[in-house]
Amino acid sequence: MNKRIGFIGLGNMGIPMAKNLISAGYQLQVYNRTISKADELDSTSVVACKTPAEAADGVDIIITMLSEDEIVKETVLGEQGILKTLAKNGLHISMSTISPDTAQLLSKEHKNAGSRYLAAPVFGRPEAAAAKKLWICISGDQQSKEIAKPVLENLGQGIFDFGEDAGGANVVKVAGNFMIMASLEMMAEAYTLAEKNGLDRLKVAEFFGATLFNTPLFQNYGKLIAGKQYQPVGFKSKLGYKDARIAFKLSQQAESPMPIVSIVHNRLLSAVAKGWGDTDWVEGVGRGVSEDAGV
Repeated sequence: MNKRIGFIGLGNMGIPMAKNLISAGYQLQVYNRTISKADELDSTSVVACKTPAEAADGVDIIITMLSEDEIVKETVLGEQGILKTLAKNGLHISMSTISPDTAQLLSKEHKNAGSRYLAAPVFGRPEAAAAKKLWICISGDQQSKEIAKPVLENLGQGIFDFGEDAGGANVVKVAGNFMIMASLEMMAEAYTLAEKNGLDRLKVAEFFGATLFNTPLFQNYGKLIAGKQYQPVGFKSKLGYKDARIAFKLSQQAESPMPIVSIVHNRLLSAVAKGWGDTDWVEGVGRGVSEDAGV
């Protein structure tokens, strides 16, 4: 297998993922809008590229880890996009949280160009990415999954297959992010209620994390929410708001009522409107609930 692959998107998640690929012996052709981010990587294993097309030139696999649908589409379909240079039968592994519609569009465009597309969004914060503890959801054709597997195994602790439709894994990712943000809202409300009744909110969170809600989500996020611990920023409020918008759109398309989506959508919209878009979504939700309660 060609050990040189393309990698686009060196953000909070992309940097640790790229480092893990380098540790596994891969040589990377990287592109990022702020190319100085590549300085964080081992220079002997990295070629910094000026365009997505350059990053895709001469490789069999290219990974994108980008934040927004429109950015992903421009990276693939633009004048300097991946499709301009990716080899025939080359594989684009898209690990971004994007709408299923966008995934299906990109899959169609790759097929028309003679290349392949695999949706592979992930669950996990930057620290999980660094520890190769991401959970990876995939959807697409079987051969693409087999090609991608050796690469993806260096990035996560488990790979879960959600069928042939390119949008399938993205539905799972959007549903999962909705469940997380709904849980953040629930925890913030509960721990703020405890605080307003004179209790130590951290102690309350520790109790629930050890008993009724004994899961990593409630333990890890619960500690952050209860302790009002908003740094470092792992996932920005504006990206949570973007995911809430996608979830709301999907619920409308499927005629599947999701009243809680409206609550978290408005909570994160409020955070963005207040200028908190670049804060962690723990702050966007937790601080918002605390301010509403006057604490």
